Amino acid sequence: MANILLTGATGYIGKRLLPLLLKEGHHVVCCVRDARRFTYNENDGTPDVLEIDFLKPLPEELPEFIGQIDVAFYLIHSMSSSEGDFTTQEETSAKTFLQLMEHTRAKQIIYLGGIVNASRLSKHLESRKQVGSILAQSKIPTTTLRAGIIIGSGSASFEIMRDLVEKLPVMVAPKWLNTRSQPIGIRDVLRFLMGVIDREDCLNQTFDIGTKTPLTYREMLLQFAEVRGLKRYIQTVPVMTPRLSSYWLYFVTSTSYTLAVNLVNSMKVDVTTEDHRLSELLNIEPASYKTSVQRAFSRINQQSVLSSWKDASASSDIESDFINRAEVPERGCFQDKKLVHFPKSKKAEVINNIWALGGDNGYYYGNALWKIRGYLDKLVGGVGLRRGRTHPSQINAGDALDFWRVLDADKARGRLLLYAEMKLPGEAWLEFKIEENEADCTLHQTATFRPLGVGGRLYWYAVSVLHLFVFQGMAKGIVKGNKTT
Repeated sequence: MANILLTGATGYIGKRLLPLLLKEGHHVVCCVRDARRFTYNENDGTPDVLEIDFLKPLPEELPEFIGQIDVAFYLIHSMSSSEGDFTTQEETSAKTFLQLMEHTRAKQIIYLGGIVNASRLSKHLESRKQVGSILAQSKIPTTTLRAGIIIGSGSASFEIMRDLVEKLPVMVAPKWLNTRSQPIGIRDVLRFLMGVIDREDCLNQTFDIGTKTPLTYREMLLQFAEVRGLKRYIQTVPVMTPRLSSYWLYFVTSTSYTLAVNLVNSMKVDVTTEDHRLSELLNIEPASYKTSVQRAFSRINQQSVLSSWKDASASSDIESDFINRAEVPERGCFQDKKLVHFPKSKKAEVINNIWALGGDNGYYYGNALWKIRGYLDKLVGGVGLRRGRTHPSQINAGDALDFWRVLDADKARGRLLLYAEMKLPGEAWLEFKIEENEADCTLHQTATFRPLGVGGRLYWYAVSVLHLFVFQGMAKGIVKGNKTT
């Protein structure tokens, strides 16, 4: 068994890889930006946690267990950050990571990148290639796995295709839908990542992983529709520019505009390979695209989605200032406080109702108004309501919940704190707390808004009339458990 360093432990791949590593008996050190965001299933095992931001200089002092690392996974990815700076961020992260590796005894670095065989690459794919080159310069042998589209419940590619297929019976789509790719299921990605650990024949090697049969994005959408039992018609047109394509993807799906731009630029590049050496070496035959889609929906139906791309990436700069925003300000703010009393016997039920807020469950009151607010947010470049929630009843700090980000989710104390990632002339928090009194319990629901200039104050005054009945109705609905109003 090895001592393994896992970067990107709160990301889509990292969250799924961690329990597999622990179940195999490995000792795992998880690198996270904020330990308060990090959650894991104690039944799988207990990892060590190293709080570190690879975009910043390393701490002067590092824990002793870093010196015992044998294998390190590099799973850091900045694609969802702003359009112009993710390349610099990726380069900085990779170089800082290698500085950390100088303090270890590691004999292997395992990196998951993208398939980059085309002669002309997008900025995103070029950045992935550059990261691989940086890691390869290390004295520590590197094993690089390169994948195209990853299909799994909660993956960006899967959720975007799901939005397109389930919402649009007829698609008038950009010509890049004829671009070819070789998708791979998340289950197979994890099998490959686990399979190369501590294998000498994989050191200083680069392998492409994916299905053996290339598919166009059009074919993938149509096969997705077959799995869902839907009839869909797709017409491609050559006149849709990259910018229009990005807006098309942004308004129809749950992706952010920044991610849509990066995806569109990458989707114009063939992501194919004839390299199947690792499949033969590890005796792993990747599942077909349709099988991977079916497996993803099986996970969704069982409500066992372990990770989502929406939780792994922030649409604002909250990622770098998580701690500060977790403390709700008091000065210079507007507040809307609602109190609802209820019997002690209903405490557990009310807490569960709070934890079910958003997504398909709605907001207990004025759901049509919440949807309109989501549409308006999309129109001005916000995330809207389409992100939904990963699980219908479980929430962890750092999760995305519609146009909110979960800052604190302490079920034992009955406290849920949300931070608004919608477009606003200021900053907003929504907090729920349960207080137990001698005679009964009280739900404290507090909306806090810190305005930015005169525009922020005018915004608050404009919506305060709606708050009078929407927030009051939501507080009462949470206590009653009425999700249909």
